[in-house]
Amino acid sequence: MAEATNNAATNEQAAPQFQIQRVYTKDISFETPNSPAIFQKEWKPEVKLDLDTRSAKLADDTYEVVISITVTTKVGEDVAFLAEVQQAGIFTIANLPEPQLAHALGAGCPNILFPYAREAVASLVNRGTFPPLNLAPVNFDALFAQYLQKRQQEAAAEGAQADA
Repeated sequence: MAEATNNAATNEQAAPQFQIQRVYTKDISFETPNSPAIFQKEWKPEVKLDLDTRSAKLADDTYEVVISITVTTKVGEDVAFLAEVQQAGIFTIANLPEPQLAHALGAGCPNILFPYAREAVASLVNRGTFPPLNLAPVNFDALFAQYLQKRQQEAAAEGAQADA
């Protein structure tokens, strides 16, 4: 009977674990450097989106993942607004092989965080009294796959240079 209990405990410990501990805003900024003159211009904006993710190990099986979004909107040559949001989360991720852990940190966690960051950007733009800005969904799985492919190509190029 004790052996069955030990096996159950071992199986439970070895089972993959994923838990959200906290989702929070790490940093937020909104600037309108050319107001009020920008409000007098015809609204034909050019929107530029910069997106970045990073992760850090906080403790055993505990990670912080941060999405950084910067939206720069210009009308002509003038910046209408600059919205910056760093949306973060603390996640417990255990018993995953390295490739799956990397995918969870590079795609899974950002997929969870993005709706919060998207809402924060939309709220900032609204409070600045600009027309609504709704960011399109982001496929973090595809971005992570592109990242892995780029790393493989760089490793292959380095290997080819070492052989030469």
